[in-house]
Formats: sequence, structure tokens, C-alpha cells
Amino acid sequence: MILPPATLGMLGGGQLGRFFVAAAHEMGYKIWVLDPDPNSPAGLIADRHLQAAYDDYAALDVLAEGCAAVTTEFENVPADTLDYLAKFVPVRPGASAVAVCQNRIAEKSFLRDNGLPHGPFAVINVDADIAAAPASLYPAILKVARFGYDGKGQARVANAAEALHAFHAFKGEPCVLEQMLSLDYEVSVVLARDENGRVKCFPTVENRHTNGILDVSIAPARASACQRDAAQEYAERIAERLGFIGTLAVEFFVSRGELVVNEMAPRPHNSGHHTIDACVTSQYEQQVRALCGLPLGEARQHSASVMVNLLGELWYDGGEPHGRYREPDWSLLHAVPGLRLHLYAKHHARHGRKMGHFTVIGSDADDVLAKALAARQAIGIRGD
Repeated sequence: MILPPATLGMLGGGQLGRFFVAAAHEMGYKIWVLDPDPNSPAGLIADRHLQAAYDDYAALDVLAEGCAAVTTEFENVPADTLDYLAKFVPVRPGASAVAVCQNRIAEKSFLRDNGLPHGPFAVINVDADIAAAPASLYPAILKVARFGYDGKGQARVANAAEALHAFHAFKGEPCVLEQMLSLDYEVSVVLARDENGRVKCFPTVENRHTNGILDVSIAPARASACQRDAAQEYAERIAERLGFIGTLAVEFFVSRGELVVNEMAPRPHNSGHHTIDACVTSQYEQQVRALCGLPLGEARQHSASVMVNLLGELWYDGGEPHGRYREPDWSLLHAVPGLRLHLYAKHHARHGRKMGHFTVIGSDADDVLAKALAARQAIGIRGD
């Protein structure tokens, strides 16, 4: 076990890292964050912020020398960086698991090779791969294999000609062509797994997206017990096959009543934010525990919850890109019983940027949902 007051390292300094820092501080640890952004939200509250690129080996040497163990808050840290650090200090999750999750081709191939439910897809490396893809894949979504998130690096395509045009727009980056599925709704599972293979699953969450970005998460999901349990079983199997240590999220489509794995995230997840306020142990504390070899905490949810994302357009009059920049009226949220507001201290708001979230908790799931949606509308979030 790695016990307080040891120093832990975090690669990445966004809001997920910030919550990790807060959880680790509460448990008595010191945290060093490595992130190139001088305004890194996690770096602002860390004990030390190493402002450097993820492939800056001099900075990595400093991190390895000063920390007892290292983790990451996002999947796009180069696998070579994780491999390098692992020569000197425990790194959890390991590079091999992160490498699968950070590349859609590797991810889809992993699902196929391990008999896990996935939608039809084709790997696209060159123009000829589009010509060879079966017509039954269309309509489809073309997704870049690396660095796509929140709907970025994706294009809906109705046929091979549109797929070719989108592939060229992505400058020939390797892609996957995924068949568009009939979507009932989306769910996710966040779990923690320790070095001995013990797993703690949080209850399955129901998710609603707007423009490719998570909007609302309802926990527990309004799905059948069978579907909720099956999602957890698939997520556990994925963690076991990856040899994963840490906090892992798995997103699913429910299509015609059947679960289909959409993607995996080798880190805490936006849809697990509610665990801070609604569960005995948060996903971030679990990440600390798994990293340090501590027993995993209880993942039981003690309150019904709904989480709502707060995006950068809220900081502009009318939500318009050229509207006047101002702070939202947070008193509208603080007035709601059972609502907990979390702001990420990001330097500047821009459209589509996750600036914060709020979670409403309570004993009655219907009442919690109604309060959350009313608060969402009151603060100025557009749409249903």
C-alpha cells in the first residue's frame, strides 16, 4: 500500500484531474500534476504543477522521482509516456490498457476479438477501404481513430461517396466506419478494479447527449434490472480482459432492446460525476484507492441523482457566440433544495466547453429529475 502523506502524480490537468486532486487531498496525499496548460484546473489546486508536454522526458523524470505512483485523467496521454514512467514508478492504468481505449480501431478490434457486443464496423486506412466496405454499413458514422471526443472528429455519411469526402476532410487519418444503429437510449457503467482483480461497479447510469456532448445523466438508469445488470457484467469483463487497474467507464447504446458497447474510457467519466454527491465513495476516491493499493470503497448509491452539464455558452447572453460575456446567475441553482453546484475554474468559457455541472439528489427519483430539468431550464440551457 502507498499511504499518506505520499505524493501521487497525475498526467492531465482538466476537471477530472481536479476532482482527483481534491479526493486525494482529503485522504491525506500530496499531488503533482503534469499538464502543459498554465491555467490547468487541476494544476491550480495541486501541490505542484509541472507545466510541460506529455513527451517532455526531463519533466517526466522529475515526476517519477517525486511521486510514489502515477495515474492519468484522460486517454490521449501517449502510451510511450506511460511505458517510460512505468520503468521507475507504478503507473495505473497501464499503457497497454490505455492504448486500446485511445484508438477506436484498437478498441473495436478488442471488442470483436473478445466476443463483446459491438456494432458493425470497418477499418478505414486508405480510400480503397471505403470502396471495399459493405453497402449494408450505411448510413454510418465515420470517426477518426485518435483524438475524437464530444462529437469531434465524426461525420454522418449516407453512402460511400460521402464517406470518401469525409475521410479526405479528416486528411486521411485512420478511421472507423460504424453503422448507425437504431437507438433506444444510452447507458454507461463506471467501475473500479484493483491490482488483485476485485471490482466495484457503480449503478448503471442513463445518459442523454446534445450535439455529441453529454447533457444529462440519470442515476440509477431507468432501464430494466436485466439491462442494468448486463451492462455491469460486460463492463467487468472488459476491465478483466484489459488487465485494468483504476477507474474505468464503459458507454453503451441500447438498440432494439440490446446492449451494444460504444466506447471505453480508461479514467473517471463525465457520467460518473454524480458519485461525488450520491454515492458512498466517489469515482475519484476509487481512482486514488486503486492507484495506492488500498481496499476499494463501497460503490453503493445512497440517493437518486440527476447530473446536468454546464457548457460555455451559458456565459454568453442568449447562448450566442457573439453575445455579451457574463457570469451566469448561480443564485438560481443555489436556491434549489438538494442541488450541488460544481464549477471547474477554467480560464475562459467557450461554446461546447465543459465549465461545470450540477447534481440534484434526493429520495424520490421522479422528483429529483423534475427539479434537475427545471433548474437546467432556469439557468438558461436550451432544448428539452
